[in-house]
Amino acid sequence: MLTPVTDPDGAPFWEYAARGELRVQTCADCGEPRFPPRPCCPHCRSFASEWRRTSGRGRIWSYVVPHPPLLPEYAAQAPYNVIVVELAETPRIRLVGNLVSAPGAALDSFPPDRIRIGARVQVVFDGDGLPSWVLERP
Repeated sequence: MLTPVTDPDGAPFWEYAARGELRVQTCADCGEPRFPPRPCCPHCRSFASEWRRTSGRGRIWSYVVPHPPLLPEYAAQAPYNVIVVELAETPRIRLVGNLVSAPGAALDSFPPDRIRIGARVQVVFDGDGLPSWVLERP
């Protein structure tokens, strides 16, 4: 399993995720959410930020099923999916993850032929705080 590489701007995302919370960096002055995290707001150029909790709901905006797996560490789980989720509260924010059948399930637990663009999903976290997604209504 790969682990996220953190930097000072993105570290809070992973700290909240380890607690089972999906939060997005938001400008403390203009209120504009931003992802990936960065030091300066691209809208008002403020350096003030805060981390706002989201509902963790969204919809599948795009997806891919790698064949063959691009990373040798994941060969045993192929075929697996990688989805792009557009968050419900902030549609301009899109996060990458995997669609799984249940919290803690393997990357290959959701049949690739059942993935649909626009399907509503909910974030779940594994034991390491890595966000994955499950269908809201399977």
